[in-house]
Amino acid sequence: MRILLVAAAILSTVCTDAFGQAYRWVDQDGRVHYTQTPPPPGAKGVQRKSFQHGPIGTVDLPYATQVAAKNFPVTLYTLPDCGPPCDQARALLVKRVVPFREVSVVTQKDADEVKRLSGKNDLPLLVVGTQVQTGFQEGLLNGLLDTAGYPSSGPPAPIETLRKMDRAAPAPATAQAQSQQGAGAGTEPAADAAAR
Repeated sequence: MRILLVAAAILSTVCTDAFGQAYRWVDQDGRVHYTQTPPPPGAKGVQRKSFQHGPIGTVDLPYATQVAAKNFPVTLYTLPDCGPPCDQARALLVKRVVPFREVSVVTQKDADEVKRLSGKNDLPLLVVGTQVQTGFQEGLLNGLLDTAGYPSSGPPAPIETLRKMDRAAPAPATAQAQSQQGAGAGTEPAADAAAR
């Protein structure tokens, strides 16, 4: 009988985890209960537990995605005018429902960070845990995500749910005008872009 009660408590906790909240309480006979609904009047030792696992929206992601995101966070370094390569890398993350942080490389400090991480100046740069990949090569990016345990697909989610955008300070007007004149398709050296 005791095993059955423990199993029920565990099952209740697991099911409650999916819904985001639970109540732990003790009845008049000293039995501990776990429920999703508030306990009855007279319950003792009432505790309300929240099972939110991170930023808003991550609770709705598949469990495998949540585990991978915790163990191997993803950061995408892009340029404001990077064009197709950055757009394709971003679209791949959204297609695979991968939560990620996007850093817009617009200063020399940002370009130095890209160089430190990858040893190159090319963008986009995808960092998965401690692994890095520059440029957009779908097979290589998918390989990094597969190795980290991200599922190959998931329930559709808007980019606003998945992306945390690090907005850099706007570049000076002359740099913006120069970057608009020199924007091209394909990967672009970050140091060159930041120097403009």
